[in-house]
Amino acid sequence: MNEEMRNTATDVHLPSMRYVRVPRPMGEQARRELASKGAVIKEARILEEGEDVLIPVTDEVDDALASRLDGNLVEGAAVPRPTYRPPYKQVQELWGGRPGSEHLPRKWELLGNVLVVRIPAELQAHKSLLGSIYAQALGARTVCQELGPIAGAYRTPQVQVIFGSGTETMHKENGIIYKLDVARVMFSSGNMAEKKRMSELDCAGETVVDMFAGIGYFTLPLAVHAKAAKVIACEINPIAHSYLVQNIALNHVEEVVRPVLGNNRDLPGEGIADRVLMGYVGDVARFLPKAFALVRPGGVVHYHETGPIDEFPERPMARIEQASDGRKVEFLRKAEVKSYAPAISHYVIDFRAY
Repeated sequence: MNEEMRNTATDVHLPSMRYVRVPRPMGEQARRELASKGAVIKEARILEEGEDVLIPVTDEVDDALASRLDGNLVEGAAVPRPTYRPPYKQVQELWGGRPGSEHLPRKWELLGNVLVVRIPAELQAHKSLLGSIYAQALGARTVCQELGPIAGAYRTPQVQVIFGSGTETMHKENGIIYKLDVARVMFSSGNMAEKKRMSELDCAGETVVDMFAGIGYFTLPLAVHAKAAKVIACEINPIAHSYLVQNIALNHVEEVVRPVLGNNRDLPGEGIADRVLMGYVGDVARFLPKAFALVRPGGVVHYHETGPIDEFPERPMARIEQASDGRKVEFLRKAEVKSYAPAISHYVIDFRAY
């Protein structure tokens, strides 16, 4: 946890206030979700008590929200906190007067208690020190530097541990627990809005096929929040599949999700799905014929693609129509998920296939 999560028994107490009590490993994710709703009282400190973290919250937080965060509401004495210092400000202070401060990374990805950061060439000689500094500023157990992009059909990260040890972690997002090893499987926080959108769909009674399930990025929001009746989650990477199986159990959706290890082209049946997820970035277009085979007439496909900004949405739309084999296609939604590279973005197109 970050520096404000500390024992505060010697501080002057304010009147009683409400806290959400959550287990320490889930504290940072709970804080982020509550903060996104404007529900954290910034003038009070986040406290530690035994193995739990207590987050001061507004009156709008109810028992249902606290429960969804794997916590509960409690009453306690409020403790004022000092002026908040953003993590990057703390990094600058810990770096001190050393040369190269203009190159300190301003962006990172904190997954549970494992931090992934890209260290520029100018600071490579100091990567161990930087690992220690970023761990202290962001409350991370382990810090990894990103060496390159996600690689290969198995979507394998390229990272190196520069502080701490152990790259397996528990990451909570939108009320869903993801267990993963950041050195062995991919996880992108940049897809958070799209995962949240999937969780807000009404999939009651639907059979969904997730063709590129990974560790459950979209499978779990559909099963936990969107209330899909059945999700067939296909993943070709054995390591990612093993975490998918664990995450299905951690989120108590064993009766909904059927994990399948293998190539999605080998999935049996035609017209079996009310909805098909194609949440992969790469040469996704070659899998469109299989998606059309799986989706029933009137069903919806969520097609992801990376491509040049100036070719969206014409290029992916043309690829979809080319793969349709004469089936009528109705385009429902076209949107950018996130920036992927200079002049390249990750897009999603929702379409209905008749």
